[in-house]
This record gives sequence, structure tokens and C-alpha cells, in this order.
Amino acid sequence: MSLATTSTSAPRPLHSLPGPTPWPLLGNAPQVPRGRFHQQLEAWARRYGDIYQLRLGPRRYLVVSAPDVVGSVLRRRPDEFGRSRRMEEITRAYGFLGLFSAGGETWRRQRPMVLGGLDPSHIRDYFPALLDVTARLRTRWERSAGQSLDLQAELTRYTVDVTTGLAFGHDLRTLEQDGGEAIQDHLNVVLPALYARVLQPLDLPAWLRTPAQRRAERALQGHLQALREAVAGFIARTRTDLEREPALRERPRNLIQALVAARDQPGSGVCDEDVAGNVLTMLLAGEDTTANTLAWLVWLLHSHPQALARAREEVDTVLGGAAGVQSAAQLAELPWLDACVQETLRLKPAGPLVMAQSLRETVVGDVLVPSDAIVVCLLRPAALDARTFAQPERFDPQRWVGGAGAVHAMGSAKRQVMAFGAGPRMCPGRYLALAEVKLAAAMLLACFDIEEVGTPGGGEPAEHMAIVMAPVGLRMRLRPRRRPATAGAAGA
Repeated sequence: MSLATTSTSAPRPLHSLPGPTPWPLLGNAPQVPRGRFHQQLEAWARRYGDIYQLRLGPRRYLVVSAPDVVGSVLRRRPDEFGRSRRMEEITRAYGFLGLFSAGGETWRRQRPMVLGGLDPSHIRDYFPALLDVTARLRTRWERSAGQSLDLQAELTRYTVDVTTGLAFGHDLRTLEQDGGEAIQDHLNVVLPALYARVLQPLDLPAWLRTPAQRRAERALQGHLQALREAVAGFIARTRTDLEREPALRERPRNLIQALVAARDQPGSGVCDEDVAGNVLTMLLAGEDTTANTLAWLVWLLHSHPQALARAREEVDTVLGGAAGVQSAAQLAELPWLDACVQETLRLKPAGPLVMAQSLRETVVGDVLVPSDAIVVCLLRPAALDARTFAQPERFDPQRWVGGAGAVHAMGSAKRQVMAFGAGPRMCPGRYLALAEVKLAAAMLLACFDIEEVGTPGGGEPAEHMAIVMAPVGLRMRLRPRRRPATAGAAGA
């Protein structure tokens, strides 16, 4: 048994903790709305404290929100905690068993391949592709100027084109069309089904399923088979590209080239199934996560005109009249925009909770946790702690750039905001996600005035939790902006 506390007192048993009163047989499940799962758990944390229990069916869950305890659990992965075995089983069956959902030896085998494909040097190699998709987003918004746009749908098109271009080496170009594309149509069926199944405590046996459920399962299997065949084709095409142009093994243009090159290294220990699982995982983790962060950022900036004006002034100065960022180096010259992104991640993290399953009996905080228990780590309460963040509910990017009003002890603040997780399983795609967000935001600020961003009823958009947390019902209207003319500006 390992300990996560220095206390000399005996740890408390899990069943002794406070928590919401469960219903007979069902536990607290009827009290947890699926789309607002994270908000209900946060509300219970305010009532019962930063460590409490709940029950879903017969099973007890430990819920923690104190940053030191959350950080301890996340950093003790993968040796003492892993993804839930149910998630690993389901994603393996679906063909999505990548670094996000794998555990144990599978995770260890895949990790070097994926980290190598998503490290900062490779992101620089992918930069021309990122610039191209961002320019296409600008063109789309120029054509639709003055129209009321579904902000989430617009940004999802952007992240789909980035993600599929880098993951598959196959650009869907959804920004240039209004209909769907085959791969995206399959994903639109598979991803919600995967999420719904992961949340179910158990699978119904076939003889208990309704005819409609059996038809839906057959249709789902058809979509999954089509995705597997498509990915196998992309891997085969990538091998052909690498044989024809061996230099791509050192300087890949997309993630699938980097993964196949790493897989083909002697002694890599990985196989084509590992490559396929991580390519599909990138689509699962990359589309909505980045699109939602961008949507929250646009809404928050529009709601705070002074922060928006300062971000625009910074973008104009750095870009010198260009229509968008032209190089990776320019991203580092936008500290205020970066601060706006960090503040968005603090207030509206795309992943506000992480679930981990204990691999052995252990202690979390001062609680004895049995083997196979599920620990739910709530990430947002620490980021809204008034002891670290003055007026924590307020959008204030100044916290992240120093000077008056900045967070006291910045290192402590960064330890409390764990939007990309912590420890060995920290999100490997964080560099790519931040680059996408800042590229799109800089282009928007340089080229457009935001006339309107909001919900039909006004007020703050509701949060909806599916695979990630999304704003509900945001619409946007833009007006083309005359960019400042500066001598030598590129890309105007």
C-alpha cells in the first residue's frame, strides 16, 4: 500500500465520508444529470468539502478537488492509477485504444511514439498546414460576413480540418463545403456512442436489447468498420509516401507520418493497431476540445471589451497588417493573447474532471481507497479558489502577465490550473491545441470586428458536458475590418 499523505493518523475508510444521500439500488445516479455531470459534482464539493463520496448503482466513488490531492492522484499514474478498465475495454473494441485511454504496458509502449509525433519541433514542421487551414477559415468568414453563424459549428470545421489533415494526412476541407464528408459522418455517429457507452455502468445482454437498440448497434458496427478500413488505407498510403520520400521520416508533414516512422524503428514494440488507435484518438481528443476552448475564448473576449481591445492592439503590432500569424516565432510574441487563453482555460476547462481507477489499495488524502476504486478528480474548484485568485469568477488575463493585479506566486497558480492534466499522462497534444487556438484567435482579431457573440436568450451560455465541456447555443456575427497598413507586412 502506498500513501499520499504524511499524516500519522489512520486513514479513514471510503464508506465513512460525507456525501449526497443515495437512492435505494440506484445510488446517486438519478441525481446526476448527464449533460451537467461536472456541475453537480462541483456543487456537492461546495456542500460536502473537497473530499467526499457518491454512489452510482452499488459502486462507491471518491471525489476530490483539493489541488494537492488531485495533483497527487494524477502524478501517480500510471503505476498506482490508470484509466477505468471499462474505458480501456470499450475503446479497444471500437479501435480507439490510443494513449488517452490505454493503460499499463500498452500505454508505455505507445507513449514514446505519440510524444515524439506531438513534440514542439514536430508542431513547427506542421506549421504550414496550420497556416493554410487558418487562412481558409478567414476566407469562409469573409464570405459569411454579416450573417449569424453557429460559432461551435464554425470552429469545429476548423479543428476537424486541422486534426484530420495532421492525423490522416487527408484534409477533409470542411471549411469549403456545407455538407458532411464520409469520415466525419462516421465519427459523428461513433463518438457520441462511445461516450454514452463509457458512462453506462454495464452493457445490456443482447437478449435484453430492444429491436431498435440492436439495429443501432449493427449500424454502429458498420461505421466502425468503415473507419478501420479508412485508417488502414491511410497507413498504407503513408508507407508509400515514406518509401518514395525517405526524408519525411525525419521531417514528417503530419502526425501519421511521424507515428508510422516511429513504429517502423527497430525495437519500437508498436504495431499498426497502435498507430490506428492514436490517429483515431487524436480525432476524439482534438476536435471538440480545441473548438470548445476557442468558443469560450471568443465569448469571453467579446464580453470584456478592454481585454479584447488590448489583444487586438497586440496582434496588430506583431502582425504588422498581415491577415494572420505567419510563423511559429510570432506566437511567442503574443503574451496578452496567451494570457487570455490561460484565463479561459482556468474558467472554462474543456475537461473539468478526470477519472482514475486505483490499481491497488492506496491512500488518497487521508482516505483508504481499495483496489479498483474510481477516483473523480475535479479540476475547476482549485482554479476558482479565492485564496489564490482574487475575484476568482472574474475574467482577468492580467493574472498571467505579471504587474498590478497578477496572481501572487505564479508557480502556485499554475499548479492549481491543470487544464491539460498533470504528471506522466499530461495531454501530449497541448502544444498543438494552444497553437490552433492562438492562430485562429489572432486571425479573428486581425481581420474582423465582432459585432455579436451570444445565446438566443442572452446571458452566459450553459455548459454541456459530453466528452468535453461545451458552451450551448453561441452564435456570432462578424464584420470585415480594415487592417492597419504597415510597410513590409506579409500575407495581407
